Amino acid sequence: MVLLHVKRGDESQFLLQAPGSTELEELTVQVARVYNGRLKVQRLCSGAARGWAHPGQIERPAWDGERGAGWAEGSEMEELAEHGIFLPPNMQGLTDDQIEELKLKDEWGEKCVPSGGAVFKKDDIGRRNGQAPNEKMKQVLKKTIEEAKAIISKKQVEAGVCVTMEMVKDALDQLRGAVMIVYPMGLPPYDPIRMEFENKEDLSGTQAGLNVIKEAEAQLWWAAKELRRTKKLSDYVGKNEKTKIIAKIQQRGQGAPAREPIISSEEQKQLMLYYHRRQEELKRLEENDDDAYLNSPWADNTALKRHFHGVKDIKWRPR
Repeated sequence: MVLLHVKRGDESQFLLQAPGSTELEELTVQVARVYNGRLKVQRLCSGAARGWAHPGQIERPAWDGERGAGWAEGSEMEELAEHGIFLPPNMQGLTDDQIEELKLKDEWGEKCVPSGGAVFKKDDIGRRNGQAPNEKMKQVLKKTIEEAKAIISKKQVEAGVCVTMEMVKDALDQLRGAVMIVYPMGLPPYDPIRMEFENKEDLSGTQAGLNVIKEAEAQLWWAAKELRRTKKLSDYVGKNEKTKIIAKIQQRGQGAPAREPIISSEEQKQLMLYYHRRQEELKRLEENDDDAYLNSPWADNTALKRHFHGVKDIKWRPR
């Protein structure tokens, strides 16, 4: 099995195994599905991934505490545990007085009550209804969030664990099951968590939408070469099934990704440290006098005589 270390740009994503005889059409779709599936789990579990994107905007992480328009403080699942279900779109961002004045009603809020009763915790952003699950149910959600994040974590690369689509589906199933335990009546059809589970999420105009790669437009690159879908993996890497390659996933039309550096950043640091130490050593040698070696123990011509007289290493000092 050929081991693929999949990256997006310079950032590691996951490891994946495939036989060398695999058609690259099939492999490219498989890699894109795992990549997009991990993004879905991240949108549910890992916070502020739905920022509004502007044309030409580059990807950036959310700042701690950032709660501007279009940004969520925590992940959707965490917000569900803290503040309950999503408000209807026509009630989001309104104050209680405005809701009362407009005579708006949250019908789904009356149906979707968490197991064990609700605890009121107001959402300052005004996105959720504030009817949060009790502490026990909240822990069910948070524990499942951590387990799902661990399954698709990039630390799996360091641990040498390959991620499969079955693992991604398992993470989503765990999240879906936890929501069903806490909300037996389900979530409103407009709640982003339910929309993610039903693959109805609308990411247009968001930062998260820029990260998704359509399966039909996905490309794999290795050693500055595009792995064309019409060929097999072995056409590029040979017939050695123990080969390990770094494959970069890219959207068609974005051009070739940057090549991998010849040495890793850690190796580069060690190399620079070695040359710095070497330069310091040469500098000290240049500063020393030519006869500095005479102070060395091996240059003492009376050392043997003193050794036999038993007066070696005697030190004198005043009392």
